[in-house]
Amino acid sequence: MDIAPKAPLSARIAQGRGLEPADLVLKGGCVFDLITGDLVETDVAICGDTIVGVFGSYEGRRTIDVSGKILVPGFIDTHLHIESSLVTPHEFDRCVTPRGVTTAICDPHEIANVCGVPGIQYFLDAAEQCLMDIRVQLSSCVPSTHMETAGARLEAADLLPLRDHPHGIGLAEFMNFPGVLMQDPGCMAKLEGWQGRHIDGHAPLLRGNDLNGYLAAGIRTEHEATGYDEALEKLRKGMRVLIREGSVSKDMEALAPLLTERHAPYLCLCTDDRNPLDIGEHGHLDYMIRTLIARGCPALAVYRVASLSAAEAFGLKDRGLIAPGKRADIAVIDTLEGCHASMVLAGGVVADAAAFAARGAVAPVARHSVKAPAIVATDFRTGGNRVETPVIGILPGKIITEHLTYDIAPQDGDKRPDIDRDLVKIAVIERHGKNGNRATGFVKGFGLKRGAIASTLCHDHHNIAVVGADYADMARAVSRLTEIEGGFVVVADGLVLAELALPVAGLMSLDPFEVVRDRLVVLRAAAKGLGVTLEEPFLQLAFLALPVIPHLKITDMGMVDVDRFEIIP
Repeated sequence: MDIAPKAPLSARIAQGRGLEPADLVLKGGCVFDLITGDLVETDVAICGDTIVGVFGSYEGRRTIDVSGKILVPGFIDTHLHIESSLVTPHEFDRCVTPRGVTTAICDPHEIANVCGVPGIQYFLDAAEQCLMDIRVQLSSCVPSTHMETAGARLEAADLLPLRDHPHGIGLAEFMNFPGVLMQDPGCMAKLEGWQGRHIDGHAPLLRGNDLNGYLAAGIRTEHEATGYDEALEKLRKGMRVLIREGSVSKDMEALAPLLTERHAPYLCLCTDDRNPLDIGEHGHLDYMIRTLIARGCPALAVYRVASLSAAEAFGLKDRGLIAPGKRADIAVIDTLEGCHASMVLAGGVVADAAAFAARGAVAPVARHSVKAPAIVATDFRTGGNRVETPVIGILPGKIITEHLTYDIAPQDGDKRPDIDRDLVKIAVIERHGKNGNRATGFVKGFGLKRGAIASTLCHDHHNIAVVGADYADMARAVSRLTEIEGGFVVVADGLVLAELALPVAGLMSLDPFEVVRDRLVVLRAAAKGLGVTLEEPFLQLAFLALPVIPHLKITDMGMVDVDRFEIIP
């Protein structure tokens, strides 16, 4: 890839002073100054990958006319799982960078839960080839708890050799907050290894003195605040709050009132989990920016949290402003309110088709990772004599779930789906070839009337999750996932109605993001045809298996009471 070089110090000084022509000059645009809030018409001079001149006039070896446009610093997504975009890091780069996102701080714990250190190394290798600056946090909780079977287990000793990688940026979200509070030895070893470095947090609904203890461990940032009061408490206690708007977890509306010029230095933006269909239909951080401004948040505050505040929160002192000495990450947009980028520079390189085509390739890892046992319809029977039954209650737009209880009477030794009450069967099947575990339960909120949908994207252990109204269709969906190396499937009457193969660890496609986006349209329509009412049923299904998010979840070991942090007998 034709990466802009780090120019010699002497050249940067000379070009900044105007003694030599700059390598590149952007002429005719207005810079949005995030210090004063002013829009200032000025040239922007770039030497290699570095901005060297603003608020003046410059000559350049190359000039680009940006008349009538606004220049803002490139956006920083402060927490995401690229795997949840369902494409490789290279395709994520090509999908999102043209929207103005020039830095992505990712946690590859999805692939790490499938194949361990090789999955993290895959992301580190890809980061060296991509146009955007991908910073990789080292996955702290693989698996997330003791109540699930993952494909790998990572201890502190596994992560320490990667700690100083140039594309690394600290320890990823510490989801096992009960382990932190109880001072679990494995948790303590990881926390000790990153003292004085960045440690990302994950503590939904944690408040009071327990939050104090969690923060005392050196944890600095968090994206799981879902309400104003919770977020304000975390801010007051020195935690940087990352406002999240993903495909399932949508906290932007609830936290928008917090986004003022006073609070902006301590807030950031993130997407966590966002798929190409939502990116194509709505956008990425650009969508968050224009939505927050439309919601009444001050433009200066919004653009600060999208870049400068994010850079400060993660110690990236070389970016976040259009100013001399900063990395040349620049989005050229139409208006502050619209935030539609017509050109993006990432490290001084124009993010166009030629630049993307020039990148080096990285071989995929974790192929043929779906090793589920053979499943038949009767495997989805739920026994037991108790009529009182725990039911996972979906909250649309949230990954937090309700812990509901319904009376479901056994019939011939099996608790059957009850379509009239929207109580359908959910199952998780271990697919890493470890033990063949399978567990069944009930979920309310899909609206499913017939058939089944299934996925190997199943946070964070990434076993197979399947929800259905018909056992035979559930069994067919599971077997089809094995045949296509993982992905999403929709089945009815024994027929596969739609599917998306994700052969890289059962998480990512090898196709271009446009192909993935189009197949998601078909999948969503097929799910809707079965009665599903959720906007994003596949990622919603995936989060029903995450036992670190309150209140009731399911793993291959059974139904999990997250508040008690135990499997329900």
